[in-house]
Amino acid sequence: MNISTSQALFEKAQHFIPGGVNSPVRAFRAVGGSPIFIKSAKGPYVYDEDDNEYIELINSWGPMILGHGHELIQKAVSDAIQHSFSFGAPTRREVEMAELITTMVPSIEKVRMVNSGTEATMSAIRVARGFTGRDKIIKFEGCYHGHGDSFLIAAGSGAVTFGTPDSPGVTKGVANDTLTAPYNDLAAVKKLVDANKGHIAALILEPVVGNMGCVLPAEGFLEGLRKICDEEGIVFIFDEVMTGFRLSKGGAQERFGIKPDLTTLGKIIGGGMPVGAYGGKAEIMNWVSPLGPVYQAGTLSGNPIAMAAGLTMLNYLNEHPEVYTKLELSGHRLVNGFTNSMKKLGLNYTINSIGSMYTLFFTDQAVTDFPSAKSSNLPLFGKYFHAMLDRGIYMGPSQFESMFLSTALEDSHIDRIIEANEESLKEVIG
Repeated sequence: MNISTSQALFEKAQHFIPGGVNSPVRAFRAVGGSPIFIKSAKGPYVYDEDDNEYIELINSWGPMILGHGHELIQKAVSDAIQHSFSFGAPTRREVEMAELITTMVPSIEKVRMVNSGTEATMSAIRVARGFTGRDKIIKFEGCYHGHGDSFLIAAGSGAVTFGTPDSPGVTKGVANDTLTAPYNDLAAVKKLVDANKGHIAALILEPVVGNMGCVLPAEGFLEGLRKICDEEGIVFIFDEVMTGFRLSKGGAQERFGIKPDLTTLGKIIGGGMPVGAYGGKAEIMNWVSPLGPVYQAGTLSGNPIAMAAGLTMLNYLNEHPEVYTKLELSGHRLVNGFTNSMKKLGLNYTINSIGSMYTLFFTDQAVTDFPSAKSSNLPLFGKYFHAMLDRGIYMGPSQFESMFLSTALEDSHIDRIIEANEESLKEVIG
């Protein structure tokens, strides 16, 4: 494919933007080559600056659950823009959005809008510390909760891509207050809790991990964490920035039947616009300013354009349960196709999937935690990524990412992805 315009833009960008990108994984460092610069997108497709067309498996890292440029979302944004872009004052849609979220997500009684998933997780941790009067938190190796200082300890996703899970600039004090445990290891969590009795404010995790690739919770893991938090007075936080409204109307917590104390949201609740939220039990959320003493604010929080897009998206999902049926069927069709291709080729790689999230790991080990995810053959993934790109399939440029399907993908698109996958595997394994 002709990608000369993207290459030229990347060369120029490196003079003005650190690494030439505004988020590290976009730089293609993990897969080699130059990033593709996107010009437009519609439905299941994205188009680059050289007018190449790709079937999309990133979907803006999750929010485009209905595909790109959905007519209802576009109209909502267009209508909202007629009344200006920002007020920095309360609006009707903020109230409607909060009410809708509380009716859809099982554990949320009150919710505060913010501007990103990172802001949501940072705020949730602060509230948990204020509510409990404790300082320490537990997070899990390979789970990524944004770039807040507390979370860049044994982090996944972008940090893993560069092989530096601990970022310079994070103080020793912050690191000392962040305890890490292996994902799916209840015994390790119990050991940390026992060693820090009365000092742990919160335990945060992705209920389904999307940032070391798609990794599912082992049977009994979430239930065990809920029990530990109840016994020790620890605030149990689900980071559902990726899984919220994607795995079901009520997110992973509805799917698994586990209620956290606090939940962080993002991605889908903005319909593609920058937005985040955190919410949960009223007794905890009542600690948030101006009602309580825990300060958190944002000039653009509840931005009217983002609220218009997000409210339209959530109303659509709430009123059309068939969305989730279609996503499940698409996920099954794709994973079965990939599995059949690997059997035909005599390969023994690992596919993790749930609903519309999946990752093909280039390892023959079961991937249940960060070490097993890191057993993947990263150079082989890089070759596979480019082979798929050459066949018009645009994936996340890192082994340590989940792919996301949308309802814009029809059976013909899924079949094309399966065909490209088989051809790409044949190419890269020689």
